[in-house]
Amino acid sequence: MGISFLFRPLGAFLAGHFADRIGRRAVLMTTLVMMGGATTLIGLVPTYATAGALAPILLVSLRLIQGLSAGGEWGSAVLLAVEHAPAGKRGLFSAGPQIGAPAGLLLSSAALAVVNIVAPGDAFTEWGWRVPFLLSFPLMIVAWWVRVRVDESPVYERMAAERERTPRAPIATLFARFSPLVLAGALLFAANGTAGYMTTGGYIQKYATNEHGMPRGDILWAVTAAAAVWLASTAVTGWLSDRVGRKRTLVVGFVVQALGVVALFPLVNTASLPKVYAGLFLVAVGLGLTYGQIGALFAELFPASIRASGASISYALGAILGGAFAPTIAAALRESTGSTTAITAYLLAAALVGLAVSLLLRDRTDIPLGHEHEKEQSVGHFVWQPAAVRM
Repeated sequence: MGISFLFRPLGAFLAGHFADRIGRRAVLMTTLVMMGGATTLIGLVPTYATAGALAPILLVSLRLIQGLSAGGEWGSAVLLAVEHAPAGKRGLFSAGPQIGAPAGLLLSSAALAVVNIVAPGDAFTEWGWRVPFLLSFPLMIVAWWVRVRVDESPVYERMAAERERTPRAPIATLFARFSPLVLAGALLFAANGTAGYMTTGGYIQKYATNEHGMPRGDILWAVTAAAAVWLASTAVTGWLSDRVGRKRTLVVGFVVQALGVVALFPLVNTASLPKVYAGLFLVAVGLGLTYGQIGALFAELFPASIRASGASISYALGAILGGAFAPTIAAALRESTGSTTAITAYLLAAALVGLAVSLLLRDRTDIPLGHEHEKEQSVGHFVWQPAAVRM
């Protein structure tokens, strides 16, 4: 898991640059083929017994391609949705790409649960695990059919008509003038991802089955149900943030997420399936409340000419800080302390960091996104920031 995440920043740097220079849509189509192709091919990777050292080399190479494409996918998808959104509906439109994560967890967990029934025991490890990967190919075809019918972002099209006014090196401009925004965005995403990857990274699944002997199928169905709750709360949060603001929903969300992570392991440690469901559901609600509005918030946070670079890089850095190694850190804390209390403290600290950043940011809901409003977009990001930033 961690190896692919390490390549997300590289994918984000490349995709952000090209999305700002040649358009969001072109980058989105490229990353779709990369991700869908690599995921499908993982399902076809030969075993070590048949291919020797070539098998792990192929697997790692495909995981790296997944990391590159994932780093570039998110920013372009979110901006294409937000920059197409009508007035007052950016949060709702941005929740569309955001539900991809819980939807992916829902589908993958459900697929694994079904495969676990169809191919139990040794059959699962021999060939059953390949089925969900192979199913990504028809999903890629459907996604291509949908995306090829989406027009380029109107914000980018207007910006491209005045190319001489945009930075030739958007990433250099981003870090020279807006580094605090990149850090703030990364910390927000990390705070959400640290808790999220307890399930998407597989830690809770392994912990409940290995430490408490709970049936793998039961836990997979619990995670599947929690993913459905996460999906629903993400969609509702996107809509709600258009009514009450991105900042308010984030603040409430991190409070709920903090309560959820405090309750999670005490409930899982009971080895009672209903209580496992309760713990996962509470965390899922908190995740949705801190996730559904992030796409719109990132679009409103960065100026138009560097928006794709800012959103993509903040996302990728946050994914590493809060997602890539969260399950590994949790396992290390469990092993070194002998209990899950340290894991709870780790997850709680992440939620509190997200809460602090949310309080420091100024609410910019519905700020104009067009290139002609670049000056307005370049100031007023933090509650204490009075000075203008010149582009």
